Amino acid sequence: MTLTRFLIGALPGTAALLIGIGMARFGYTPLIPALIQDGWLQASEAVYLGATNLAGYLFGSMLSYRLATRFGPGLMVRIALALTTLSFAVCALPLGFWWFVPWRFMAGFTGAVLMIVALPIILGRMPLNRRARASGVVFTGVGIGVAASGSLVPSLAAFSVSAVWLGMALVAGSLSLITWASWGAAPTPTATAEEKSGKLLTRPVVLLLLAYGFDSFGFVPHTVFWVDFVARGLGRGLAEGGFYWVCFGVGALCGPISAGFIAEKLGFHRALIIAFLLKSFGIFLPLLSTSVPALMLSPFLAGAFAPGISAILSGRVAELVGLTHHRQVWGWMTVAVGAAQAGGGYGLSYLFTLNHSYMLQFLIGGTALAIGAVLVALSGSKPQAAT
Repeated sequence: MTLTRFLIGALPGTAALLIGIGMARFGYTPLIPALIQDGWLQASEAVYLGATNLAGYLFGSMLSYRLATRFGPGLMVRIALALTTLSFAVCALPLGFWWFVPWRFMAGFTGAVLMIVALPIILGRMPLNRRARASGVVFTGVGIGVAASGSLVPSLAAFSVSAVWLGMALVAGSLSLITWASWGAAPTPTATAEEKSGKLLTRPVVLLLLAYGFDSFGFVPHTVFWVDFVARGLGRGLAEGGFYWVCFGVGALCGPISAGFIAEKLGFHRALIIAFLLKSFGIFLPLLSTSVPALMLSPFLAGAFAPGISAILSGRVAELVGLTHHRQVWGWMTVAVGAAQAGGGYGLSYLFTLNHSYMLQFLIGGTALAIGAVLVALSGSKPQAAT
């Protein structure tokens, strides 16, 4: 496969995750201070709305596999792209907290659909020796969305909050139209006899499910509170908060491709352990220092291994159960993510309303990532299936 064909095959997936995760989820984080300062939402409402998006992601992750099986994966990707774009557009109306709740829930739901359904379509079109790299390229969409939101949201918010939502709707709609034709008939992998008869819920898979849940719970503080921590907690303002969110985006942009190369060199298992440990350190870092270098490095590491861990883990899942069962098991993994994020989002938001302590959030998050690293180490490194 030539480089051109490789990129053409992978970039629709990049656009899908840019829209569904990079913008629909992470694009909200730098918008929180503006929503509060402009009187659209109270502080407690803004953080609970972030948790509502995570709840939508949980429900989407539970239903995506069934929906894709019934209606076809390509159609579900197209529906998810259209509904995500719509959710941005209608949020441009300042109609209060309860107006936003169903739309932010839907954006979380469609984000899960794009994560679970789009990625296996892309991997199914790639040769075996290019899947780790392809997964990395696809997950750069998350980083591009985060980096763009960190720079564009403060700029557009200077005009109005409505301008931010409409700007995201314009970008999402344009990318959806450009990649629309790519989501035709999805390839159907052929299962080997070993894959058909093999048990899916093995000990390594269970341990990785738990580890992914701890990972997702562990970086909730950065995805919900980071910009607000810099802007209001440290008193440095929205523009500087946006700058440090761009650091998260730069990390998310570099992380997946780097993770793909590391996984090719060291194997998925070792690469996962390294990724969990580095991400844990990034979450802990604000407890040690709030200097400029620390405030840049912390979101960079968290951002790099947010999609980076997902990219490596996706490859590890294919290695364990085969590509035929990848969508089903990856759906389980995403359910674990959704449950951890929704529970963490609401739980940590409630904890924040009680004590307003950002540092406690980072302590809890870093500890969760460290536990995840231990679970990955215990999962074993031997591949169990290949396609």
